[in-house]
Amino acid sequence: MENKLTTPVVKGLLLSLVLIVFGLVLHFTGQSMNKSLGSIQYVIIVGGIIWGCIVYANQMENKVTFGNIFAHGFKITAVVACITVVYTVLSFKVFFPEMMDYAMEETTKQLEKKNMPQEQMDTTLEMTRKFFVPFVMAGVLFGTVFMGAISALIGAGVAKKNPQDPFTQQS
Repeated sequence: MENKLTTPVVKGLLLSLVLIVFGLVLHFTGQSMNKSLGSIQYVIIVGGIIWGCIVYANQMENKVTFGNIFAHGFKITAVVACITVVYTVLSFKVFFPEMMDYAMEETTKQLEKKNMPQEQMDTTLEMTRKFFVPFVMAGVLFGTVFMGAISALIGAGVAKKNPQDPFTQQS
C-alpha cells in the first residue's frame, strides 16, 4: 500500500488555524499587545514547519534530498504567509477595528515618553494611522517568510534523508 502524502497546503492550513486560534486567545484575554506572548507565534511557526518537513521526509520513506524537504517547508511557509496576511487585514478592518485604536493609543504613549513636540507627534500619529495596515501586512508577510525560510532550512537539516541515486536500477 502506498503512503498518502499530506500536501504543504493542508499543513499550511493547519498551522494557520493554530496561529489564528492563538491570536484570538491573545485578543480575547487582552494580551494582544504583549510582545512576550506574541513571540510565541514565531515558536509555533518554527515548530510547525520543522514538523511538516520531518513528516514529509517520513512519508517519502526518507528517499528525499535536502532540497526536496526545504522546498516542501517553504511551500508550507507560503501558504501560512498568505493566510495570515489575509486574516490580519480582516482583523484590523472587519473583525476587530478597535485594535487599531488601541495600537494608536500605545503609539501615543511611546511618543509622549520621548518628549516629542505636539506638532511632530500629531504628524507622526497621522502618518501611522494612514499607513498602519500596510505596515502591519508587510511586517506579518516578511516576518512569516523569514521565520519560515529559516524553519524550512532547519527542518531540511534535521529530517532523515536517504536519497536514491536516479542512475542505479533497483532489483
